[in-house]
Amino acid sequence: MRLATVRTDDGTRAARISADGCVLLDAPDVGALLALEDWAGVAASATGNPRPVDDAAFAPVVPRPGKVLCVGLNYRNHILEMGRDLPEHPTLFAKFPEALIGARDAVQLAPESSAVDWEAELALVIGRSVRRADEDEAARAIAGFTVMNDVTMRDWQFRTKEWLQGKTFEGTTPLGPVLVTPDELPGGVRPGLPLTCRVDGEVMQKADTSDLVFDPVALVRYASTIVTLRPGDVIATGTPGGVGHARKPPSYLTDGMTVVTEIGGIGRLENTARTP
Repeated sequence: MRLATVRTDDGTRAARISADGCVLLDAPDVGALLALEDWAGVAASATGNPRPVDDAAFAPVVPRPGKVLCVGLNYRNHILEMGRDLPEHPTLFAKFPEALIGARDAVQLAPESSAVDWEAELALVIGRSVRRADEDEAARAIAGFTVMNDVTMRDWQFRTKEWLQGKTFEGTTPLGPVLVTPDELPGGVRPGLPLTCRVDGEVMQKADTSDLVFDPVALVRYASTIVTLRPGDVIATGTPGGVGHARKPPSYLTDGMTVVTEIGGIGRLENTARTP
């Protein structure tokens, strides 16, 4: 099943996306839908006249998650090519919901930063509350997967040893366009999917999500040890090599550049960087 949050004249609505089109659901967004005990049944049984998907205005797939947890360096090949040891534990940081934008919204270039970078990521969305999950509980807690670009203000990120200030500038982080349930993906809760990021048509990042050091189930187990994960919470699983900051010379987003983030089997984000 594929779910989205779409904008309508009356506000946002959760929707089921299929080849037939977009069917609106009786929930204001995917986060609210996931809070229902039988969210999958509710979504699957909904009826209505499908709207053309091409006309859909996608909001962030979960507009107001209670938590957005992100993982630092987590792609095996990239870590090894950089001559580093594989980490023993995930590196976690956070974003706030104000950072999130829709699949086709503009990335806001903060005038305070001159080093705005791209980071294509697979993100998972929690579908049931879980704390100190074992492997089976962690797997069952994953409602599905979506696409994120962890757009980062590098000059702010590296002002201190803590990264938060560079990671959560308002209006910078596209999330969507859809949530795809694990049963529709090769590998299920540990999907192996091609991931790419293009900037003005040039491939900057290319990887496979099966190369993660800490897979989605492991990340749910780790994060749920710290805090209760609840429906609608988002965990971004990390980015592969190819970010602009690591290039020589470094390369960053400027006004008018378009970033296309795509994960096979899930979908595509297309966002143009704009100076407010």
